[in-house]
Order: sequence, then structure tokens, then C-alpha cells
Amino acid sequence: MEKQQTFASAAWTRKGKVTHRERFLSEMDAVIPWSRLVSLIQPHYHQGKTGRQPHDLERMLRIYFMQQWFNLSDPQAEDAIYDSESMRRFARVELDDDKVPDESTILRFRHLLEKHGLTEAIFEAVKDLLDEHHLTLRAGTIVDATIIAAPSSTKNATGTRDPEMKQTKKGGSWHFGMKLHIGTDCRGTVHTVTTTHAAASDISQMEQLLHGEETVVYGDQAYWKQEDREAFEEAGVRYRVNRRAAGGNKNLSQRWRKINRARSRTRARGEHPFRIVKQLWGFTKTRYRGIAKNLARAQTMFALANLYAHRHALMPPNHRCAL
Repeated sequence: MEKQQTFASAAWTRKGKVTHRERFLSEMDAVIPWSRLVSLIQPHYHQGKTGRQPHDLERMLRIYFMQQWFNLSDPQAEDAIYDSESMRRFARVELDDDKVPDESTILRFRHLLEKHGLTEAIFEAVKDLLDEHHLTLRAGTIVDATIIAAPSSTKNATGTRDPEMKQTKKGGSWHFGMKLHIGTDCRGTVHTVTTTHAAASDISQMEQLLHGEETVVYGDQAYWKQEDREAFEEAGVRYRVNRRAAGGNKNLSQRWRKINRARSRTRARGEHPFRIVKQLWGFTKTRYRGIAKNLARAQTMFALANLYAHRHALMPPNHRCAL
């Protein structure tokens, strides 16, 4: 049975402009495989046979996804439902009829996903969806990494910095936090995500970022290793990692600089997912303490980034904004 709209909601429907947020939420609503994701979480979700009835599972998942897109804490997510009509519609909430999940409920749902490894399951389910639509390439992998800052202040309840985070020097500046490592196909679709503290070398994650069916591998100079080049080529895999000058010589020959530039035209596609999660969705700083919680967030973010990157191919025919 369709819910009756409030007067404010009905007036919002008749407005003349479709906002950027409204269009974005409508497009993501259309391409996310809701039934598939809900079925993954359902066995772990409170069934409500006794006691207080739980909030609708799909509604909680929708709020969780909005947290990722708009970089919201648990209290901010609750406030956003009250403040924004487009976000209420995405969450399927009518203020007159529905109880808005409070910040504690939102936090418990996030902890449920982390406890049962469901963010990894969401990431894998999205990969399966893209495979079914023939939107992924298996022949090659691009490896890349980026630093996510963590609060360096000790003005907190424990009086300490996050013990799982470390600092590293990059570009003449020191950065404290963690690293996200990804493996993508040659169009920039993420197939593997790992996390380490910021001081870990990029190349330490090389093996974990490969799926094993590659015929070619791309990466920047941080991944160059002569022994790896020989091993890959012996296995029949083309090693297209940007070459680094040997020994103390920092200058590559003009020939190798030209080759590196040519390889970088493909390698740069592996940076596109970082643009989505960091620049568009604000994942530039850790929100939680510990590597595991931030890995769970990263798995969700890159699952959603894959859907966002392929949203036009996944969109149902004649889709129109209908939040």
C-alpha cells in the first residue's frame, strides 16, 4: 500500500527544479541491486519476533549508503533525514508515518555490517553484478594506492593517537594515517581492496591486489622491481609497471621516459576510483579508529564507486528521476 504524502512532501514533488542531489540519489537508487544486498544482510539482522520491532532493513541500508556519499557521522545522518526531503525520499521515510532511526540505531547497523564481514559481501555482490552485465575486464590489472589521513591529535578520551596508524613522508611532507590499496581492471573498475598503515610500501600489497588471471599488469614506479618483472614475464604476463632508474641514478633515458608516459595513459585509469571516493564523497580522513573499521568503509565506498562509474550502463531504459 502506497503511503500518503504530507503536504510538504506533495509541494516538494511539484517544484520545478531537479537538484543535483536529487538526480544523484535517483540514479544510484536505480542501479543498486537492493534485493540482492538485502538478502545478504537479512540472516544477520534482528528479526523482531519479540520486543521492539526493528526498522526496515532496506531503509537502514539506504541510510548507511547516504552516510558514505555525504560523509556523515551517525548523528549527522539522523539530522540529514529530518533536514532534507530528497534524502528522506531516498530512505523511504515520511515524517508523519515513520519513525526516523536515531543515531544509536544507525551506529548499531554499521557495527552489524562490520562484525559479520558484510561490507566485503556487498563489494563482492557488486562485482558479480558488473560481471553479469559484462562491464569488467579480466585481462589486466592496474595497482595503485593513496593515503587517507588520520587525526594526529591526542585530545581524545584515551589521550593517544590511533595505534594502528603510522606516518610516512611523501612529496616532502609528513602524513599520518593509513593507505588504501586497490587493484582495478584496465577501465578503472575496482576488483580488490586492501588497507595498511601509511608507512607500508605500495609494493608490499602487489600480490594481494592481483586476481591471478592477468595477462598484463600496470603500476607506477613505486611498484617497479626487476625480480618481479622477470617473474611476470616468465609466467607470460606483460609487466607494464613504470620503470624506475637503477641504483643511485635518478635520471631515466629519454626512451624510458617516453615508455613510462605511454604506460601512464592506461595506468591513470586506476586513479579514477580515488577521485570518486576522495573528491566527490569526501573520504580523505579516517572517521573511525583502527584499520578494520576503515577497511569496511572502504569496501562499501568502492562498491558504490563501481556502481557510480557504470551507472549509465546499468540504468533501466527510460529512467527518470522519481524520488
